[in-house]
Amino acid sequence: MTEKRLDGRIAVVTGASRGIGWHAALELAREGAHVIALAKTVGALEELDDNITSMGGSATLVPLDITDYDGLDRLGAAIFERWGKLDILLGNAGQLGAITPLGHADPKKDWDKVIGVNLTANWRLIRSLDPLLRRSDSARTLFMTSGAPHKCKPYWGIYSVSKAGLEALVRTYAGECDKLPINANCFNPGPVRTGMRAKAMPGEDPNTLPHPSELASHIVECLVPECQENGRMYDYPSKSWKDYGSPVVG
Repeated sequence: MTEKRLDGRIAVVTGASRGIGWHAALELAREGAHVIALAKTVGALEELDDNITSMGGSATLVPLDITDYDGLDRLGAAIFERWGKLDILLGNAGQLGAITPLGHADPKKDWDKVIGVNLTANWRLIRSLDPLLRRSDSARTLFMTSGAPHKCKPYWGIYSVSKAGLEALVRTYAGECDKLPINANCFNPGPVRTGMRAKAMPGEDPNTLPHPSELASHIVECLVPECQENGRMYDYPSKSWKDYGSPVVG
């Protein structure tokens, strides 16, 4: 039997119930990783598990709201107790929120919710899982960003700010891990055929956009031990690594 590139590696994927997270989880499992899949929707997670099992892979399902921060702490403790390490973290879960003038945004429903999902939850994941990543021989972390923080379009302020904060978070973490076997990068998917994109661009023809499954192999390439990039961003539209501040699509 041919050895798979991620055999024996443990991977956490957030937002795994649909879209990019779903297909990335499948591809990680196809490469041999045991996938710890996080999402709120139990039925969708069970369907993901069925797909992973049918191709000979394995998964652990974690029905959890990404803003249940105490739950994220418990996740870290559970992973330590069962596996003693973590090799891969894919921070995919995201929230678009309201597209509205900044002065019209509701502090809790709009601002706190988007910042909580896109920024605070990823910091809490790092906080909870960093000790486990340090126990890996080559830990890889990847977080979904966007073109939004590079463009700062009117009315997209909350989302743009949340992703700008995420990029600063990941860059800082990458610097802190510079002497460790941990790499931290972002991934810009660009326009993709997802529910979030449809909500943001209701008049757009989704058939003109890449399907989330097309991104999955590129995401895995950012998460294999052979990937040595750190503190950078993979830009899917150009299929290339970029430094932060470079022009991106999305």
